[in-house]
Amino acid sequence: MKKGIITILFLLFSIYSSASYILIPMDAEDQKNHLKAYGITYWVLEKQQKVKWLLNYRGGAFLLPDVAAIRKECTIRGVSYELLSEAKVEQILLDISSPAVNQEAVVLEKPPKIAVYAPSTNQPWDDAVTLALTYAEIPYDKIYDTEVLNDALLLYDWLHLHHEDFTGQYGKFYRSFKAASWYIENKKNAEELAKKLGYDKVSEEKRAVALKIRDYVIGGGFMFAMCSATDSFDIALAAAETDICEPMFDGDASDANYQSKLNFNTTFSFENFKLERNPNVYEFSSIDTTNKRKVKKELDYFSLMEFSAKWDPIPTMLCQNHTMLVKGFMGQTTAFDANTIKATVLVLGKNKSTNEAKYIHGIKGKGFFTFYGGHDPEDYQHRVGDTKTELDLHPTSPGYRLILNNVLFPAAKKKKQKT
Repeated sequence: MKKGIITILFLLFSIYSSASYILIPMDAEDQKNHLKAYGITYWVLEKQQKVKWLLNYRGGAFLLPDVAAIRKECTIRGVSYELLSEAKVEQILLDISSPAVNQEAVVLEKPPKIAVYAPSTNQPWDDAVTLALTYAEIPYDKIYDTEVLNDALLLYDWLHLHHEDFTGQYGKFYRSFKAASWYIENKKNAEELAKKLGYDKVSEEKRAVALKIRDYVIGGGFMFAMCSATDSFDIALAAAETDICEPMFDGDASDANYQSKLNFNTTFSFENFKLERNPNVYEFSSIDTTNKRKVKKELDYFSLMEFSAKWDPIPTMLCQNHTMLVKGFMGQTTAFDANTIKATVLVLGKNKSTNEAKYIHGIKGKGFFTFYGGHDPEDYQHRVGDTKTELDLHPTSPGYRLILNNVLFPAAKKKKQKT
């Protein structure tokens, strides 16, 4: 009996002492907390250690140096990991490098400095990205209009746009909530901030913010947006030279025939869309598919596209997951009508039955942007006042993984993309 125990202990000691790497698997079978795994990876990068992201290998696994502190941190955070010998890792990397497999090893070098564009009053659970960052224990700064207009974006590598309305129409909540205390208070605060920043109207101030964010991306920034921050951002850019707000929003009439004055050359993702002129309709434009789609909740899924890991590493990184079929979720902007998406924009995830794109990505100048439709990947139809999502109940959420793929994306070693 004693001899058997000693043999087992010796084997375990041999495995641990010979291990040279930690592998964090990201497949469905072997990872019990996908979301916190991203936090571990970010934490390792903060310690000035490099990480290899193994694209399409076991769900997009992470290869880390074998350090006792990393093992301990994985255990504390509940992240599954495996110990691998140097010989085993060499074989894995050799297999991945084969032209016959759609896999690639991408080096992550430096943790991106993250900013979330949101009012200071918003709590982490008000927005899926802040919820994901908080749960994964990835640090971020919250900034808003004052900081953006004072060029604070230059301090950050990655920017998330909170579910914001950049058109100055207060989210088009007018019909349902114009008498609600929170709506009145938010409108009042927005008007006071605009005046403080030197603008006569909120729509003008928000437009200036949108243009600053545009310049940030063109200069090399990474921007990620969800829900209404996606289409309202592009609408604000298209309407930079015209007033599209009705009197209840900005105190004066909109420009005559403003639809014909939109400039689609200035937008990131969308073109040829029609604005919703009625202030009582909870919709910005024909970009969003919320009111057009006829999909039952139990059948609402979108498919992730497959890309070549070796030739198209960027979209491959953004689509890493343990499933190619992700359950849908709604929002003020649920998904994007395929007919309004520019040909230069890459569709990463779509619902083929409804001709809508859920998840899109593009390049603007030296920078990148990703738009993700919907409000909360684990709250199908989030409404004002609904309880917050508890990510402890969804640690393997495929929908939330897409958010965190974007967070790590700027950490990748810069390599000229093959065309």
